[in-house]
Amino acid sequence: MSMRRQFVLDDVSRAIIEQLQEDGRRPYARIAAAVGLSEAAVRQRVQRLLDSGVMQIVAVTDPMQVGFSRQAMVGIRTSGDARVVAERIADFGEVDYVVITAGSFDVLAEVVCEDDDQLLDVVARIRGVDGVETTETHLYLGLAKQTYAWGTRGPQSPTSSDAGL
Repeated sequence: MSMRRQFVLDDVSRAIIEQLQEDGRRPYARIAAAVGLSEAAVRQRVQRLLDSGVMQIVAVTDPMQVGFSRQAMVGIRTSGDARVVAERIADFGEVDYVVITAGSFDVLAEVVCEDDDQLLDVVARIRGVDGVETTETHLYLGLAKQTYAWGTRGPQSPTSSDAGL
């Protein structure tokens, strides 16, 4: 895994992202009216944001509504290089989020499963990955907050020459 280059977003790009976070299918003409640019300029900016990896436009599903009744966060302690373990676990189809951390766990992996039997299987497979020493599974009982609105309020002082995205 490597560090990505940081982009500095201007206020217009942030406004475009906010519009798309509210509705990823919002027409460019409506976004243009909201941010004060032409439709063509919005289309170009959105394409640059997508091409640069700053954002992606995806459909977000509610796992409970589509048959995945068991979700959990698995804390993983490793021996050796945690990045290698994280990459192996990231390949699991049931895993939708993997981070390398500092703290009591080296890696955290969010797992989405149909039921407890599938979760048990996934945790067993995680434990079988070379370099995994221990795991601790935290079952999700309820969702208090989930938002994708972050990212539009960036640093106040530019840190990259890529301003204007």
